Amino acid sequence: MGHKNKPEAPEPRITPAKARNAIGVIKVIAPVVIPVLAPLAVRAASALREAYDRFRARRLGVSIDSIGEFSGRGARLHARISGIARELAGLRESAAGDPDRVTFAEQSEATLRQLTAAVRAAERMPAARRKAAHAAVAHELDAMENELLHRLGVA
Repeated sequence: MGHKNKPEAPEPRITPAKARNAIGVIKVIAPVVIPVLAPLAVRAASALREAYDRFRARRLGVSIDSIGEFSGRGARLHARISGIARELAGLRESAAGDPDRVTFAEQSEATLRQLTAAVRAAERMPAARRKAAHAAVAHELDAMENELLHRLGVA
């Protein structure tokens, strides 16, 4: 009768001897490599974080120094509110003799406080409601920015 040859099983890739050899190599190389690579890894992580912070600051339209003030899902809206508040303060200073401009600045600042509270409250809302609240706040900010530009004489 015929006798079939069974194919031999391939040799395992990792054998106990290969594992022992690898551990031995690591024990010799690690004390030399780790002190060299650790500072490089720290510098790379730091550079990556700095690049990400610059990206976020550019995206929000704020300086990199103030990026920490704006976080969360409403960060863009908070940044816009902050920018409008700065411009309103400038408008108030330049409008010492114009009561209409001062009144507009005071009313707008009160509205900004309400919008800030709305953005903060929206952080804890479900996604659909948060997006709707953010859209409403953005619409209000658009109208306020247009009116501010009009008051500043920019068409």
